[in-house]
Amino acid sequence: MTRKLFVTTALPYANGAFHIGHIMEYIQADIWVRLQRMQGHEVHFVGADDAHGAPIMIAAEKAGVTPQEFVANIAAGRKQYLDGFHIAFDNWHSTDGPENHELSRDIYRKLKASGFIATKTIEQFYDPVKNMFLPDRYIKGECPKCGAKDQYGDSCEVCSGVYAPTELKNPYSTLTGATPVMKSSEHFFFKLSDPQCVEFLREWALDPQRLQPEVANKAREWLEGGEGESSGLGDWDISRDAPYFGIEIPDEPGKYFYVWLDAPVGYLASLKNYFGKTGRDFGAFMADPTTEQYHFIGKDIIYFHTLFWPAMLKFSGQKVPNNIFVHGFITVSGEKMSKSRGTGISPLRYLDIGMNPEWLRYYIAAKLNAKVEDVDFNPDDFVARVNADLIGKYVNIASRAAGFIAKKFDGKLSMDWATDSDAFLATLRSAGSEILALYNGREYGKALRAVMDQADIVNAYVDANKPWELAKDPAKAAALHEVCSRLMEAFRILTVYLKPVLPQLAQQVEALLNLAPLQWSDAAVAMPDNHQINPYAHLMQRVEPKMLDALFEAPETEAPAAAPAADAGTASAKKNLPHPGPLPEGEGENSGAIEALAPEIKIDDFAKIDLRIARIVNCEHVDGSDKLLRLTLDAGEGRLRNVFSGIKSAYQPEQLIGKLTVLVANLAPRKMKFGVSEGMVMAASAADEKANPGIYILNPWPGAEPGMRIH
Repeated sequence: MTRKLFVTTALPYANGAFHIGHIMEYIQADIWVRLQRMQGHEVHFVGADDAHGAPIMIAAEKAGVTPQEFVANIAAGRKQYLDGFHIAFDNWHSTDGPENHELSRDIYRKLKASGFIATKTIEQFYDPVKNMFLPDRYIKGECPKCGAKDQYGDSCEVCSGVYAPTELKNPYSTLTGATPVMKSSEHFFFKLSDPQCVEFLREWALDPQRLQPEVANKAREWLEGGEGESSGLGDWDISRDAPYFGIEIPDEPGKYFYVWLDAPVGYLASLKNYFGKTGRDFGAFMADPTTEQYHFIGKDIIYFHTLFWPAMLKFSGQKVPNNIFVHGFITVSGEKMSKSRGTGISPLRYLDIGMNPEWLRYYIAAKLNAKVEDVDFNPDDFVARVNADLIGKYVNIASRAAGFIAKKFDGKLSMDWATDSDAFLATLRSAGSEILALYNGREYGKALRAVMDQADIVNAYVDANKPWELAKDPAKAAALHEVCSRLMEAFRILTVYLKPVLPQLAQQVEALLNLAPLQWSDAAVAMPDNHQINPYAHLMQRVEPKMLDALFEAPETEAPAAAPAADAGTASAKKNLPHPGPLPEGEGENSGAIEALAPEIKIDDFAKIDLRIARIVNCEHVDGSDKLLRLTLDAGEGRLRNVFSGIKSAYQPEQLIGKLTVLVANLAPRKMKFGVSEGMVMAASAADEKANPGIYILNPWPGAEPGMRIH
């Protein structure tokens, strides 16, 4: 029976390029989609950029463009990643498209008409410096449940607790560092705590066929509440106040949908956009009871996808998802990705240095299973697994047989031996049902191990029959013909099993074997006798270990503020000298750009200067001055300082807001034409401005806090 499937991945936020975690998720979904298509099912696989919210608005403002322009620039870079890793979305759209505006408002109106929308006045954090209500993700503080520091205003990454931003302890604005103040505002809520919602979610989320066990257990915790809690679910705040980049709530000027309301609606909007291009009836497709809906997501967003999203759909009269497939994160050698430690993997760098995208597809697939487990990228294991499995076991079969077919038998196969009773084929084909079931269940690692087990059997056949020996004896030509034809048939069946993971390589094999695109059912039917194949061409090269050395991004350099001093002061370290001392000739010379040292002082002289960590909570141009910027600083004193600094030639104000720097805190206030300056921020510059014209404001190491003294 042909199934009708609607499949999505989580929508990436449109504030940056794809990272390797995105690529892992897309590969997982793409394999599953390709498998369904190979079985003859109708699949619609769509994605989109999550384009709304305060972060986009703020990033666009800093970039000096409109939010729409900002998102369009990000979207323009998507194709190279998707094409590069053979990820075959049918459509890529944006949540700022007209379809999403229409669908989001329609869902809201239906929820409101059904009595699931309520309004109430709430106390909300407001940034007095930025003059705006703070979105959850722009407030940080201590988790009210476990006490973890630097947690966002909606959920804790340590204990997975969910809470209101106002529950945070010691909150601060991540935009300016200012302590937020409370202001009242009317907000709109989806009544998630309604008994009808709770009853539905208990049935939907706790269905053992719906979610993975660990995801269902988490949903049960949320539904039932933690220890000492009387209710598990609270009503969900779905509105935000202007200024906000998003979809305005119908009949409520100045009020916008919270981005998490319209973002998942983007799944439907992308499908509707696609159907609009292809002439399909979106409404009829989604109303069809046989249509199945699946979402592939990461474990960090299960709260929204297993509670909010299905409840929104259910009570607005929409189809609810059949399954939410959740995966873990990707790590490198057991550690979280980190550019600063040189353990970050850039997908574009992977492609740019010439690494085969199907190596990564295979390796990730070999690590994936149906559980919510992290996938670890180990460089040594990557080299060994790809070379052993794909080259040593799989491609090796064709390379040892195809040449003989071309040279000795005019490229024609001998297939009269290929009967249903043939034990060799029977063994290989009988594995297909198990491999298919494993793929369908997203147990990719087990599926590929089963494929490679069959490849081992085929290679054992090669070693037992030694076609290179048979080729030496003209009397054994018939045996050679049968052995090599048998191997090419086995290679074709293995290609069917690997095609969801290796689509490009499968296409090369189809060209080699002179075949139409392989379907899953083709594994059960042998190629015909005297079938003509093409001359063998190289299919895949081995991974060279040096490629992995080039892949990993070098540790990030120091921030610009510290760069000049580091270049002069750490040259010996960069040369791995065993101890400090004179540099090799020519090292450290800077053409007079670096000033000579000042006269020697005593420690008591230095102790007179009170240097403090300060956060730049605001920065602005000074009218009438070509050199000065006005900095508003928080030095941990319970008040803000005003400091003028001659750094206008080096920085735009928005580059500095929110940054930490170093303040001379006990410098006497200085009355200037533009106001009083209450200190001095520290910056580095060269004596010879022609040699190095830069000004580099000092930026302390992460973890420093306003008010800390520099000793």
